[in-house]
This record gives sequence, structure tokens and C-alpha cells, in this order.
Amino acid sequence: MAMWIQAQQLQGEALHQMQALYGQHFPIEVRHYLAQWIECQLWDSVELDNPAEEAKAKRLLENLVGELQKKAQLQGGEDGFLLKIKLGHYANQIKSTYDRCPLELVRCIKHILHSEQRLVQEATDVSASCGSGVQAMDSLSQRHQQINQSFEELRLATQETENELRKLQHSQEYFIIQYQENLRIQAQLSSLSSLPQAERTQRETTLQSKRTTVDAWLTREASTLQKYRLDLSEQHQKTLSLLRKQQTLILEEELIQWKRRQQLAGNGGPHEGGLDVLQSWCEKLADLIWQNRQQIRRCEHLTKQLPLPGPMEELLSKLNADITDIISALVTSTFIIEKQPPQVLKTQTKFAATVRLLVGGKLNVHMNPPQVKAVIVSEQQAKALLKNESTHSESSGEILNNNCVMEYQQATGTLSAHFRSMSLKRIKRSDRRGAESVTEEKFTVLFESQFSVGGNELVFHVKTLSLPVVVIVHGSQDNNATATVLWDNAFAELGRVPFIVPDKVLWPQLCDTLDTKYKAEMHSGRGLSEDNMVFLAQKAFTNSSNNPEDSRNMTISWAQFNRESLPGRNFTFWQWFDGVVELMKKHLKPHWNDGAILGFVNKQQAQDMLLSKPNGTFLLRFSDSEIGGITIAWVAENPNKPGERLVWNLLPYTTKDFSIRSLADRISDLNHLLFLYPDRPKDEVFAKYYTPPLSKAVDGYVKPQIKQVVPEFTTPNPEPSGGAPTFMDQTASPSVSLPNNFGVFPSMSDTILDPDGDFDLDDTMDVARHVEELLRRPMANQWSSQQS
Repeated sequence: MAMWIQAQQLQGEALHQMQALYGQHFPIEVRHYLAQWIECQLWDSVELDNPAEEAKAKRLLENLVGELQKKAQLQGGEDGFLLKIKLGHYANQIKSTYDRCPLELVRCIKHILHSEQRLVQEATDVSASCGSGVQAMDSLSQRHQQINQSFEELRLATQETENELRKLQHSQEYFIIQYQENLRIQAQLSSLSSLPQAERTQRETTLQSKRTTVDAWLTREASTLQKYRLDLSEQHQKTLSLLRKQQTLILEEELIQWKRRQQLAGNGGPHEGGLDVLQSWCEKLADLIWQNRQQIRRCEHLTKQLPLPGPMEELLSKLNADITDIISALVTSTFIIEKQPPQVLKTQTKFAATVRLLVGGKLNVHMNPPQVKAVIVSEQQAKALLKNESTHSESSGEILNNNCVMEYQQATGTLSAHFRSMSLKRIKRSDRRGAESVTEEKFTVLFESQFSVGGNELVFHVKTLSLPVVVIVHGSQDNNATATVLWDNAFAELGRVPFIVPDKVLWPQLCDTLDTKYKAEMHSGRGLSEDNMVFLAQKAFTNSSNNPEDSRNMTISWAQFNRESLPGRNFTFWQWFDGVVELMKKHLKPHWNDGAILGFVNKQQAQDMLLSKPNGTFLLRFSDSEIGGITIAWVAENPNKPGERLVWNLLPYTTKDFSIRSLADRISDLNHLLFLYPDRPKDEVFAKYYTPPLSKAVDGYVKPQIKQVVPEFTTPNPEPSGGAPTFMDQTASPSVSLPNNFGVFPSMSDTILDPDGDFDLDDTMDVARHVEELLRRPMANQWSSQQS
């Protein structure tokens, strides 16, 4: 109910927008009287695009109707009588409206709640920016206020031209009446010849005088009408100029910024935000443009009805062409992708996307919903499309279930096409340039449609391109494909030629991108610190500088990022970083968020840090030599040389290890680990993650348990240990080894046969190219004993 209380405090335009959310589809009274109940329901848990969720939506509908009926029964007395009838009526109305489509009720309420939350948040932000004690004018930012102010100016200008047009029409109608009167006088003068001379002379004098008066009036009025027409034409030119300016601001700034936020959200940036405000602006534009177009058409009709000498025909023809250009730009620019297809697209895998027309609720487009088609095209084909070169029916692959009819949602006023079950059956690759691999080749999904507005007056062929996608045929390609997408999303420039990105960027720019990605994957505000960035710079540039300023002005190339292997390794900088992200995301996220994992520390740094601490102090750091590995380093006495202290390193753990036993349990097993660096007792940090003790025997069977031990550091433990001991290898910098699997290539478990069991040459060639790329990389000695 807290949200509804805050929503009632909205003012000005924000309050108007909030009120506009309600109507016959969902009365505001229902929101008011069931506020607490509505806000307590798990509306977001219902997946609107999943038909299997309809049963859950049906229960929510039934519960809502039941709550309304219950609330109605509680009303009593004279004051409650009308409310009782009204709530009962709303219960029946909602049931009849959504009984056959309960998911639409959920969609409607989710839209209302999210919109209210956004409006309240915007009002809060504006209030905060105005300082304490200062009441905000309304909930919108200064830019939004400016846009709404311009709409008010346009509304007044359009209303003024409408009034002037009506005056012109009335004046012209009266002019025509007087013109007809003049013709009647002329006819009467022509018929006087049949009258006697005396009568004819008398009447002719009267009629000639009358005719002279009417002729003089018609001459003056014709000049006045022409001036009215020219003035009205000038007013329309000014209105069209304002419309162009407003449309440019909305489409080329606000909408482009939304698209940029959508692209950055693909790297883990903040959500791009809803489209409701943009749609309301686009719909206002559509209304105003159409009203002005109709006015110009009426001016043309009046001009044809009463031709007068002057430049009006040319002026109106120019105005009509201008207004058509404006509405064409609006319609074609507001055909957008609301939900992008996945940017790493695996063949033979189901994927979804949503396309929306922001002016679909206007111009009567929704009365005959258009069909949208999806086609995958190459980078070269995308360039040709933007140059308006014909690429009709050309594609670079075959997408199944690629046609969808746009649906109009009355509750939200949106016209959109939900592609729920597309699948890329096969892909046709182009010849690659130089060292470019298949995971660097970019495609895009083209969505196109055709529809008419204004009773087939104007026909539009609209199209929009998705963000770049990288097509893979095997899961092992995902890592490199993600790198291509990450770089493109982060460093693409506005208005670029598809899909050009800079080959080099400043190191701090890449750091921001990696930090955004890391925080998003960890679902945490704890991102990469300055010390972490220094560590990453050392790895990327192979230097040992600990000063962050040294790398501030350095640039990193795409090749350094994910084409060239790190010195002495068989993986790239990105592959190492992505391995860390995957390990953390799957198994260690809570520990990172607790601050228990330092992670980005090299072996020498760990040694220096630990030797200044008491024995039993340990830390967790990411492996330098293994993708997706994390090791425990601790300080302890050398068992072979009393009095000497050494820093020991366990062989790195990977996802496979944590699938067997968690990090917290492994740390609990090792009794010689006492304090997490710098001085936190380990149980204080990890106890809440320990697995509870096993239950007692059931049906005479005792459950075994796995425990980790390091033989030379094992201390007496009262609990039985069911695990086999690990082995220890002593090197110059001691490391304790656990059994390892030495795999040169990732496992290739995915099938290369299509669903019908046929051999797919294209997919097989992609796998072959992937293996070829691996073979070309410098191979580190897989059997080296120098593990970290």
C-alpha cells in the first residue's frame, strides 16, 4: 500500500500520467480499495510469454474478484450503499473482461505498478535535486518538462489554426452565397428585355446599383480571403517547423538515448527503462501531425472549391509534402525492438524477441494489425539496407517461426509482435578478413512490416535492425562470441556504419565496461576496485607497475583483449577474466559480496601480504595459470624445517570441484586455516554457508560424507573423515596439489547433426574452424609443475 500512498502525492503532469493508467480496463477505484492486496501479490513471477503460466494468472484473477466481492459485502449504511453496488459491478466487469485471457490482467496490473513506481521515483529524484523543503513542480526532469511545454505550445498553435480555418471556411461560404447572388442579379438583368420600357428602365437602375455594390464587396472579399489563406499557410509553416523540432528532440535524442541504454544493458548496465513516456510523446506527435495534415487537406479542398489567383496551390502542395515527410519519419522511426534477440545466438536453439510500434495505438494501425517478418542478415547486407539498396529476400540464414502478427493490448495501449519460438536453423557465413575468427563475424536480425494509415492514404514499409549478433554452433564458442558482443556494445558510436567499432580504446574505458559486467553478474554493488584494475592492467599489458596512473593513458587493442594469448599461456585476457566471472557467478557470488574473496592478487603479492600475518592466516585469489580457477594461499611453518615460515598455495579449485563440495565446506575441513586475511576468524565469515551435519542413519544405512584433507597439515579431528587424502608437491614456492585433469580442448559434447539426424556441413565447418583457431594459438606447456 506504500506505493499507492506515494502515488496519491503526485502533482501536475505526473498525476495526469498516473490517472491515465486507469479506465474501463482497470478502474482506479479497484486500485484504491484493494491497494494493499494488489501490492502484496507476486505479479512479476508470472511469465507473460509462457502459456503454461495461464493457470497462475487465472488464480490471481479469481482472487482479485473474490477480494472485490468481499470488500463490497463489508460496505454498510447509507454512505456504503452506492460503493457496495459499484465494487460489485467492478468485480463482474473484471471477471467478464479477463476470464478468457487472465494473462492480460497480469500484464495490465504489472504495467500499472511499474509505471507508478517510475513516476514516484522520478518525483522523488526531482524533489531531492530541488533541495530539502522545496516542493518540486512535478515529477519530470527539466528536459521532460521542456518537451511537455513544447507540446502545449503545439496544441495551442494547432487549435489556433483550426479556429482560423473555420473562420476562413465561414467567410468562403458567405462569399460563395454573395457570388451566387451576383449571378442571380446578372440573370435578372438579362431577362429585363421582355419588359415594357418604363418598367425595364426603373428595375435596371435598381439592379445595376445592387450589382455594383455586390461586385465591389466580392472584389474586396476575394482579396481578404486570399490574405486569410496566405496567413493560415504561414501559420501552418510555423507549426510544422515546431513539429519537426519536437520530433527531432524525441526521436534523435530521447529515443536514441533509450536505444543506447538498451545496448549498454546488454553488458550489464542499468535497465534501459520503460517505453511508456516515449510512447506517450510519440502518440501526441502523431495526433498533432495528423490534425495538421487534415487541416492542410481541408485548405486544399477550400482552394479547389473557390480558385483565386495567387501562389496558394504551390504553397499547399509544399505543406502537404512536408507534413507527409514528418509523419513518415515518425512512423518508420518508432518501429523498434523492445526486447532484443540474444546477441550470442546458437543454431538450433529457441530464442525470443519483441517488436513494438510506438504509434500503433494511433493512426488506426491497430484496427488491421500488420504482420512482421524476421530475417537474419550479414554485416554487408545491413550496410546495403541502410543505404536503401535493395536486399529484398536476401538473407544469411534460415530462421524458423519468423512471422508474427502484431497484437494490440487495450489495457496498455501497446501494439507489439512477440516472437516467442524462433530458431536459427542454419547460417551462411561470409569470407573472413585476415585473422578474424567465426566468433568475430557479426550478423543482425532484420524485422520488417508493411501497413497503411488513414484509410490506405499512406502506405509504409518499415524495418529495424537488432543489435549485432554473433552466431555460434557449439557451446565452446560462447566465451569468444561474448567478447565480440561486449566490445561492440561498449564502444559502438552513434550513427555508425554497421558494425564498425574502434580497434583500440583507452584502458579506463575498458575498465568501466569490465566493472559494469562484473557487478551485473555478481548482482552486487561491489565491483572492481582500483587495486583490482591495477592487477588487470598488469595482466593485460604484462607489466609490474602498481601505480594506477601508469595505465591511465594507455590503450588496449581488440587483439590484446581477445585475439592474442597472454605470454606463456594458451588463453587470452578476456578468456581469463570471463572464466573468473563464470566461476564466481555459479559458486562464489555470496563470498564476493561478503568481501571474503580478494581474488585479483598475484602470487608474489599474496606472499608479501601473508608473511606479515600470524600462522594460519589465509586468503583467496584467482589462479593466473588456469581459466576459472581460485586458490587458497596461507602462511604456516615449514614442516620440514622448523622455525621457517612459508606461504603455501593449494592447487586451484574450479567449477567441477565446487560441484562436489562447496568452498565454505572445504575451508571448514582444513583446520590449519584459522583467519581470513587480514584477521577475521574463518567461522565468523564462512559458518553461515557450512552444510549442516548429516542426519542419523535411516533404515540401517549410514550416509558417507566427503571431506578434504592436506596430509602434512592435518590435525586430530574428532569427526570421521570419509575422503581420500590429497598429495603435496614441494616447489620453490610451495603449492599443494589436488588431482587434475589436463584437457587441451574443451569438451565437444554438442551434436553436429541437425534435429532430423542429418549431417550439417555448415555447422561442422564452424566446429572445424574453431579447432583450427585453437591449434594456431601458442600452446603453453600443459604439464608444467608451476601451478598457481
